[in-house]
Amino acid sequence: MERREEQPGAAGAGAAPALDFTVENVEKALHQLYYDPNIENKNLAQKWLMQAQVSPQAWHFSWQLLQPDKVPEIQYFGASALHIKISRYWSDIPTDQYESLKAQLFTQITHFASGSKIVLTRLCVALASLALSMMPDAWPCAVADMVRLFQAEDSPVDGQGRCLALLELLTVLPEEFQTSRLPQYRKGLVRASLAVEFGAVFPLLEQLLQQPSSPSCVRQKVLKCFSSWVQLEVPLQDCEALIQAAFAALQDSELFDSSVEAIVNAISQPDAQRYVNTLLKLIPLVLGLQDQLRQAVQNGDMETSHGICRIAVALGENHSRALLDQVEHWQSFLALVNMIMFCTGIPGHYPVNETTSSLTLTFWYTLQDDILSFEAEKQAVYQQVYRPVYFQLVDVLLHKAQFPSDEEYGFWSSDEKEQFRIYRVDISDTLMYVYEMLGAELLSNLYDKLGRLLTSSEEPYSWQHTEALLYGFQSIAETIDVNYSDVVPGLIGLIPRISISNVQLADTVMFTIGALSEWLADHPVMINSVLPLVLHALGNPELSVSSVSTLKKICRECKYDLPPYAANIVAVSQDVLMKQIHKTSQCMWLMQALGFLLSALQVEEILKNLHSLISPYIQQLEKLAEEIPNPSNKLAIVHILGLLSNLFTTLDVSHHEDDHEGSELRKLPVPQGPNPVVVVLQQVFQLIQKVLSKWLNDAQVVEAVCAIFEKSVKTLLDDFAPMVPQLCEMLGRMYSTIPQASALDLTRQLVHIFAHEPAHFPPIEALFLLVTSVTLTLFQQGPRDHPDIVDSFMQLLAQALKRKPDLFLCERLDVKAVFQCAVLALKFPEAPTVKASCGFFTELLPRCGEVEPVGKVVQEDGRMLLIAVLEAIGGQASRSLMDCFADILFALNKHCFSLLSMWIKEALQPPGFPSARLSPEQKDTFSQQILRERVNKRRVKEMVKEFTLLCRGLHGTDYTADY
Repeated sequence: MERREEQPGAAGAGAAPALDFTVENVEKALHQLYYDPNIENKNLAQKWLMQAQVSPQAWHFSWQLLQPDKVPEIQYFGASALHIKISRYWSDIPTDQYESLKAQLFTQITHFASGSKIVLTRLCVALASLALSMMPDAWPCAVADMVRLFQAEDSPVDGQGRCLALLELLTVLPEEFQTSRLPQYRKGLVRASLAVEFGAVFPLLEQLLQQPSSPSCVRQKVLKCFSSWVQLEVPLQDCEALIQAAFAALQDSELFDSSVEAIVNAISQPDAQRYVNTLLKLIPLVLGLQDQLRQAVQNGDMETSHGICRIAVALGENHSRALLDQVEHWQSFLALVNMIMFCTGIPGHYPVNETTSSLTLTFWYTLQDDILSFEAEKQAVYQQVYRPVYFQLVDVLLHKAQFPSDEEYGFWSSDEKEQFRIYRVDISDTLMYVYEMLGAELLSNLYDKLGRLLTSSEEPYSWQHTEALLYGFQSIAETIDVNYSDVVPGLIGLIPRISISNVQLADTVMFTIGALSEWLADHPVMINSVLPLVLHALGNPELSVSSVSTLKKICRECKYDLPPYAANIVAVSQDVLMKQIHKTSQCMWLMQALGFLLSALQVEEILKNLHSLISPYIQQLEKLAEEIPNPSNKLAIVHILGLLSNLFTTLDVSHHEDDHEGSELRKLPVPQGPNPVVVVLQQVFQLIQKVLSKWLNDAQVVEAVCAIFEKSVKTLLDDFAPMVPQLCEMLGRMYSTIPQASALDLTRQLVHIFAHEPAHFPPIEALFLLVTSVTLTLFQQGPRDHPDIVDSFMQLLAQALKRKPDLFLCERLDVKAVFQCAVLALKFPEAPTVKASCGFFTELLPRCGEVEPVGKVVQEDGRMLLIAVLEAIGGQASRSLMDCFADILFALNKHCFSLLSMWIKEALQPPGFPSARLSPEQKDTFSQQILRERVNKRRVKEMVKEFTLLCRGLHGTDYTADY
C-alpha cells in the first residue's frame, strides 16, 4: 500500500488511482491497523484508510464491506465510510439517487437489527445524516416514515429487534443534528421540521414505557431516546407524561441512570423556564425522592444519591428565578432548597465517601444572584427567608471543608488529596460569594465561633474545626476588603492563642495572616503579633509555600512599617537560605520578599543588608567560576543567578506613586547617590562576565544572566542608565560569540526603555547594528535550526521601529537584507516565528514615507513580500495564522496602495498560483475586495479567511465550521 499525500477535504481530488482503494486493499489496511504490532505501520494504515474513506471509490467498497460474511470491524468501517460520504460530501450525490440510497440504508439497518450493535449504530447515524440533508423538502415526514417503515409487520426481523433498531435510529437523529455542520439557514429549517416531528415519536415512547410487557432493554432505549429528543427544545409541557414515567422508573435500579439523564436533560433545556406550571408540578415529584435519597445515603449507595441530587440541582439551578417569581409557592420552593442543602451537607468526606456535594455549589451562586436581582421590596422579603438558609449553608460548607482525622487522611491517595484541595478551593470561592448576601455579620459569626472554640474550657476542640473556621476567614479576606471590619483586631489577637500541632492547621494560619496583610498595612501596630509566627514557620520545610508566600505579602504590603523588624527578617531569611530548607521556587519568592523589604530602607542600610545577604553567594559564584563546567556546578550557578534576579525584580527605591495609597502621609526616605541595585551589579559585573566566558554555549546559563539584567531594567527603568554602556558591550560580545535568543530579548528591553534618550542612543545603536549583522550572517548559514533566535530578532526589529525608527536610518544597517530575511522567516513552520515576522512587517510598512531606506526597500522588494503572503494564504501556512497575514495585506493597502494595486494583479496572474483550486474570477474578486478595503481591518481578515478556504478546497465543507 503506497503512502500518498492528499488534502483530506478534497473528495478524492488528486487521489491514488481507483485500483488502490479496492475492497481487498481496504481489508488489508484494516488488518494492519488492528493487528500489526508496528506503530508506524498502524499510522500509515490509518492515514491511507482516511484517504480511502473520502475517495469516490468509497461509495463502491462501503456496501461490499457490509456483506454478512465480513467481521464486525470491517463492516463498521464500511458503515463509517458511508456516514462520512453522506455528511461531508452531500453535494456530490445526484438528487435522483437520494431514494435508492435511502432504501439501501433501510435494508442494511433491518439486516443489522439482529446483528452487530456497533455497525447498526453507525448505519443509523448514516441514515440520520441523510434525513437531515433531505429535510424538509426532499423528505418532508422523515421521522413519521421511519416509524411507519419499522412497524411494518412483513419484516423478517422479530418485533423486539425492529423496535430496538427504530429506537436507535430515533435516538441518533437529534444527536446527529446537534453535531452536524449544516449551514446556519439549513439548521433553522431542519430544527423547525424536527420540532414538529416529535409528535410522531413521543406517543410511541409513552406507549412502550407504559406497557407492562416491554422488556427492560426496550424501556432503557426509550429513556435514552427521550433524553436525546428533549435537547431539541421540545416544549416542556409536551414532555410531562414521559417525565412522570421517568420519575416512576427511578425505582428500577436497571433504569435508574437512564431515567436521571432523561429527567435532567428535560429540566435543563433553556426553553423550559417558560412552562412554569409544569415546573411547579415537578417540585412535588422531586421532593418525593427524599426518602429514596436518605435511604441511599444510609446504605452508602453513592450512585443513587448522586443521581437524585443531580435532578434536584437541575430543577433548582436552571429555574430558581422562575420559581422564586411564584411567590404563593414559596414554601414548596424552600423545601426544594432545603433538599439541596441536604445534598450539600451529605455525610462523609469528599471525594472518598461522597462525590455529590460538589454538584450543588453553583446552585447557591444562582439562587443568591436571583434573590439580589429583585426590586427592593421583593428582595427584602426573600432576604428575610433566605439569610438564615445562607448562614446554615456557611456552617455546612465549613463542616464539609474539614480535614478527616490524621489517621484517615494518611490512607488517602495523592489523587484524592488533590481532589479534596480543589473542592476546598470551590468552597472558598462560594464563601467569598456568599459574603455579598450576608455582609459583615458573616465575619462576626465566624469570629464568635472561633472565639468560643479557643476560649472554651469545657471540651477540647479538634484542630480540624479551628482550621475550617480560619479557612472561612481566609477565603473572605483574600478577596474582600476587610479593612473596616471590627472583628479583624480580635482575630489577630486570637491567632497566637491557637495551639498549632498540625501542618494543615499551620498552613491555614499562615495563609490567613497573608490574606490580612493589607489590613496589617493600615494597622501596623498589630504586625508584631503575627510576624514572629511567620518567621518561626520559615524554618519548617513542610510550611515552605505558606510561610514564604505570607512573608512576601507582608513585605510587599507593609514595607514602610517593617524597618524596625528588617534586621530580624533578613537574619532569619539568610539562615533558612543557607540551610537550604526550601525548594528553588520558594527561595526565589523569599528573595522577592527581601527585595520589597529592603526597598523601604535608607540607601546605606540597603547596601549594608545587601552586602551581608549576597556576599556568601558571590563567594560561591567566584569559586564556581574557577571550576571546569559540569552539570552539578551549572545547577548551582543558575540557582545563584536566579536568586539575584528575583531580588532585583522587587528591590525598587524609587517609590513610585502607586506604591502605597497613603504614601503622601508618610515621610519617605529620599534616595541619595547611585541606585543600590546598580552598585551591586557594577560590583559583580566582572564576575558575571567571567562566568559567562565559560558557559557561553549553555542557553540556560546565558538566559539566567540575561534575566538578572532584564528584571533589573524593568524594575529600575531610568535608574538603570549607568549600566547601559557596559551591558551593551557585554551583550555584543556574548551574541557575537554564540547567538542566543535571550540576548536579543534583553537588547529589545534596552531599545524599549533607552533608545529614545540621546545620551544612550550611541551604545544602543552600536549593539543593535552588531546583533543585526550577526543574525544576518546566521541567515546566510541557514537559520532553520534557530527559530527561537529568528523569532526574538523579528520582535527586536519591530520594537526598534516602534520606539526609535531612526535606527533604520543608519548607513551601516543593511535594510534590504533585513527585509529579505523577514520574508524568509514568514515561511518558517513555527507559528510564533511567523507571527513575530508578520509583526515586524506591520510596524515597517507604515514607516515607508518617513524612513527613506524603508520606503526604498519596500518599493524594490515589496512584490516579494506580497508573493510570500499570498503563498501562505494559498496553503503553505497554518490557517490559525491567517489574521497575521491579513494584517500585512491591510498595511500594504493602507500605506503602499498604488504599488499593491499593480503587484497583486501581476502576482495572481500565473495559473495555479497561489492554488490550483482557484478560478481566474475568484482571484480577481479577491484582489478587488482587498484593494477596496483600506479602513476596516476586520473585513480584510474575513476576506483572507474566505480566500484561504477556497485555496485549500475547504470552502463549504464541515472543516470550516470551527474556523
